[in-house]
Amino acid sequence: MLPQRPHFVLISVLSVTLAVGSAAPARAQFRGPPAGPPAGMHIPMGLPHLPPDVARVPDIPQMPDLPAAASIRHIDDLLRGVGEATRQAQIRTLVRAAPGRVTVDPHGEPVLRGEFLAMGLSAGQLDAVQSQGFTATRQTSADAPLGLDLALLRDTRGRSEAEALRLLQQLAPKVTFAYQHIYLPAGGGDAAQGDPPATAPTGGMAHRVGLIDGGVDPADPALAHVRLTPFGCGKANVSRHGTVVAARLVDGDSDTLYAANLWCSDAVGGATSDLVRALAWMAREGVPVINISLVGPDNPVLARAVQAMIARGHVLVSAVGNDGPAAPPLFPAAYPGVIGVSAVDSRDRVLPDSGSGPQVAFCASGVVGHGRDAMRGTSFAAPIVARRAAQLLDAPRPGAAAAVERRLASEARDLGPPGRDPRYGYGLLSP
Repeated sequence: MLPQRPHFVLISVLSVTLAVGSAAPARAQFRGPPAGPPAGMHIPMGLPHLPPDVARVPDIPQMPDLPAAASIRHIDDLLRGVGEATRQAQIRTLVRAAPGRVTVDPHGEPVLRGEFLAMGLSAGQLDAVQSQGFTATRQTSADAPLGLDLALLRDTRGRSEAEALRLLQQLAPKVTFAYQHIYLPAGGGDAAQGDPPATAPTGGMAHRVGLIDGGVDPADPALAHVRLTPFGCGKANVSRHGTVVAARLVDGDSDTLYAANLWCSDAVGGATSDLVRALAWMAREGVPVINISLVGPDNPVLARAVQAMIARGHVLVSAVGNDGPAAPPLFPAAYPGVIGVSAVDSRDRVLPDSGSGPQVAFCASGVVGHGRDAMRGTSFAAPIVARRAAQLLDAPRPGAAAAVERRLASEARDLGPPGRDPRYGYGLLSP
């Protein structure tokens, strides 16, 4: 256990609330973003500068063997039949499933159509934005701890996402605007052989740990004796992805699991504002360690929220994604201070589709189950690392993220080249 130290509370301003609406059916694959920076190079945060001639989203090439359009109703349907559930396949499926609600930005990243986030709009700037056809809902709350002054903007004039964002930046040059990016699960079904399914916890000290994912099934045998505190849905809703990740995250009969559901009964979930809202809830609840098995692009609003959480003393553990070793870094795993996790198989070999780069701090088993019921991906490796982190930290404390990472590095079994490397990080952490 890390030593007790007083922690600081940031000035609070925001908790974001977003209702996403209903999904329509379909499927598709995205054109990947440009190659990322080489290992060791600074990864810039925020949106790239958009040249004036950017006015349309890129074409999305076809990909075979995806779920039938009418079957895309929920997060598990999004993952079903996509093989290793690569993010490209998920994006293709989601864009085809809900073309009226989902599109892609100029880099091929999924976004909610016509929605944007703004940090720091003054009253005058808000009036200017509304005069150009944007509706605005300012999201503020006196008990929100993340220090964000956030507004949700919706374009009523049907402009392309790039055109609308460019106009917003012209109307208020000093304000931070962002797309409503969609973050996707970093794992899914596969026919690979792997570890047996999670079993019920066997006791031990009680820990408090957070999960931001799909819905968790409290009736699952591995969670039957866990104290579940849900957030995000007005009605009960579960997903296999969220439940399997949760089962790997808890390790004691009296553990308390704070589970934020970003999907509910909707296939179009995981929006930036919902992810930020879940982090704000975890901060209010004082959850020391939070597992995020979702991946997506850099977004300045999410970056600020993550920075605030780490400054408060929370530990964030995140899957690095399954786009392969040559893909650009994915977020939130690639933000400074976040503990990124890659995945290995039952023989401790890194999964070929696992992400790689300086964002990888550790690796863990990323395969659950056998045969047709198996699931694989970095989604299922991250909670193993988060579980161990939760055993070390009973409350948020400034500096906790770095201290926990150092402690875990001393326990990891080195794999690959000696020392920290881009595929295995400091090495393997086992349950």
